[in-house]
Amino acid sequence: MLIVHTESSHGWGGQEIRVLTESRELINRGHQVTLLADADSLIAQRAPAYGVPVQTVRLKKKRFAEIRAMASAINALQPDVISTHSSTDHWVVAIARLFARHRSAVIRTRHVSAPVSRGMSTRWLYRSGCAAVVTTGESIREHLTHDGLVPREKVFSIPTGIDLGFFKSTDRQQARARITSNVAIDPEALLFGNIATLRSWKGQHDLIRAFALIAAELPSAQLLIVGDGPQAESLRSLVVSLDLKSRVFFAGHQADVRDYFDALDVFVFPSYANEGIPQAILQAMAYGLAIITTTAGAIEEAVAGYPAATIIAPRDVAQLAVAMRGFGRQSPGRVSLPEAICQRIDIGAMTDHMIAIYEQAASTALLPGND
Repeated sequence: MLIVHTESSHGWGGQEIRVLTESRELINRGHQVTLLADADSLIAQRAPAYGVPVQTVRLKKKRFAEIRAMASAINALQPDVISTHSSTDHWVVAIARLFARHRSAVIRTRHVSAPVSRGMSTRWLYRSGCAAVVTTGESIREHLTHDGLVPREKVFSIPTGIDLGFFKSTDRQQARARITSNVAIDPEALLFGNIATLRSWKGQHDLIRAFALIAAELPSAQLLIVGDGPQAESLRSLVVSLDLKSRVFFAGHQADVRDYFDALDVFVFPSYANEGIPQAILQAMAYGLAIITTTAGAIEEAVAGYPAATIIAPRDVAQLAVAMRGFGRQSPGRVSLPEAICQRIDIGAMTDHMIAIYEQAASTALLPGND
């Protein structure tokens, strides 16, 4: 198949990583894949590192210029399937397809748990503007279908997958030694960590405030925050205001996060909104880490059956501090990932399911009357 992925997001996070890792896996299986994204977007700039061909196209807003550019790209590439991932690119693709000479099947993947409008334009987009909708969690599927916005038979929940051969523990102390050139952590510290884009709803402010509540009681504890984003300056200012500069470390964006996961004792993911199945949660499980997280989005689905997960209410700093304090009394070890979870989160299983949906959509688009 010839599959085109579109992404209008200019940022970087789990959604963009899923698009590129799925694309790479499809290419490895012999499919032709091209990413269409705006030249200014991070996904366009980072796609070559994943071995994914990228064609830049104007894709910033829901405007005629974007529709015209997309229709031209569709006619030139003639894909079997167009896989869309954000509101803007889905809207642009759905409209452009009406004017394009080539009628590809359109799939929409809904990665996040943010509320979806029930207006007429949204109903058309999800019912007529795509052949199928993929969600990253069952709770997101339920949100789209509970009141008939999208027919249940048109929506498929396919959890995000990761490469378990890539994300695997080597040696904790060696990993710590390798990252000390970037962050001056204590090799013997009880190391809490968060690896995520620094956005408001990711909860890093809550994490720092919770760490401040336990810092005096746990003198050996340190906090490592890996990632970049719009909240970076605010988070650094908060650390200074709480007099935690010697205890909280920022590693910035890291293209390869494996050593940072391997260096941790406890992974803390206090997100409170918009989550589907977070890549970082899956990666932390692959390392067998103790995890503290919340009920936001589909996170509970992500950690279902994982023996080392502690789930708290979102935005409860006091409860988060209690959970973190508990690890000061008993040093956390690593756990083995249950086989059922391995099968659920493996990227191969995710790709198998996506290929089946793409093939079905492509065959339907080619039926008489659909082109």
